[in-house]
Amino acid sequence: MAHIAIVGAGIGGIPCAYELRKMLGKEHRVTLIGSSPYFEFTPSNPWVAVGWRRTEQVRVEMHDHLEAKGVQWIPTPVQQIDAQANLLTLATGQELRYDYLVITTGPRLAFEEVPGLGPVDGHTQSICTHEHSVAAWAAYEEFLKDPGPIVVGAAPGASCFGPAYEFAMILDTDLRRRKLRDKVPMTFVTSEPYIGHMGLGGVGDSKGLMESTLRQRHIKWITNAKVTSVTQGEMHLTEVDEEGKPRKEHKLPFRFSMMLPAFKGVDAVASVPGLCNPRGFVLIDEHQRSKKYSNVFSAGVCVAIPPVEVTPVPTGAPKTGYMIESMVSAICANIVADIKGQPALARATWNAICIADFGDSGAAFVALPQIPPRNVTWAKEGKWVHLAKIAFEKYFLRKVRTGSIAPVYEKYVLKALGIVSLKEVHR
Repeated sequence: MAHIAIVGAGIGGIPCAYELRKMLGKEHRVTLIGSSPYFEFTPSNPWVAVGWRRTEQVRVEMHDHLEAKGVQWIPTPVQQIDAQANLLTLATGQELRYDYLVITTGPRLAFEEVPGLGPVDGHTQSICTHEHSVAAWAAYEEFLKDPGPIVVGAAPGASCFGPAYEFAMILDTDLRRRKLRDKVPMTFVTSEPYIGHMGLGGVGDSKGLMESTLRQRHIKWITNAKVTSVTQGEMHLTEVDEEGKPRKEHKLPFRFSMMLPAFKGVDAVASVPGLCNPRGFVLIDEHQRSKKYSNVFSAGVCVAIPPVEVTPVPTGAPKTGYMIESMVSAICANIVADIKGQPALARATWNAICIADFGDSGAAFVALPQIPPRNVTWAKEGKWVHLAKIAFEKYFLRKVRTGSIAPVYEKYVLKALGIVSLKEVHR
């Protein structure tokens, strides 16, 4: 009998638990460990931060759903991983032994790398977690009483740019609906070398598409921006040239700001000897397996992927939902094969498929593979993307509740994009 422990109950961890439980016989145990009792649909966070969604609409209490499928559920953070002894220590002091470990924790948010950044000890908001988004909504409600300049963007080292673009557009849409847009100058500040880079080196004409969208919405932008500090109501940043040398210093006033931070590995994972790179991301081979520990696998934002290219201000490569889904499928196939004494040969596709909501329209991007040169680059925009994301939110949450989660991106997102399968993209 094998015991598989999955640490992290997000978009990677919950599908992994359901899929392994479906693929393995009852003699094997599957345990899912999360940091709270809930699954929270992270792509909805920009809507939560402007009051378009309430907590109960995007959160699922997981105990009954997981137990009904035969998955043991432990809503307690992992404090320590002893990979040599195959032992987890939880925050309660409880110890849990495993035969296979799957790490899907997501990142630690490195707000401390920019003084004054972040919602707790700093002066900016975040939409990286549900809790942060709820706090951002409270700050935004106060802002609406006395509106002024807004700054949105991503700090040096950030690797997830899509939500920053989404939130800027959603704020613009919300303010126009409230008849307040004329009182709110907006600036998009990003470490990307150009608008639409998104940590991917661009996707199709994403540069032209996103620049046009920002212009149409009267949102100014600063690229190659190295945010150096944030004080109350003011952001300090250095704009650099193509060689990374200082070009211009900026002091941007704001009444409300949301800045995405750089990511690092969570402490319990980053502290495991030989498991991670210097930033705390798990080093894996082409089969999602740890390069150090043969019974440890990892998927999602917590894995180490090199930047697509060197940029004047550091940027990372994003891990989209579709990519995470393919990583999870590969892990499940490889663990099952290993249990059966067969070679673990499954590989993730590492393709990027993204739908970005702009509040009243949106843009969709397909990059196959994510890291250039690519076989396919594809980008389209329109109101249908906005509607597709709303429908996908409902679809995904329903799948979480029913335990039939994978593969949702292949079945739904591609259909929503007007693509029956990835084969059609290649035509």
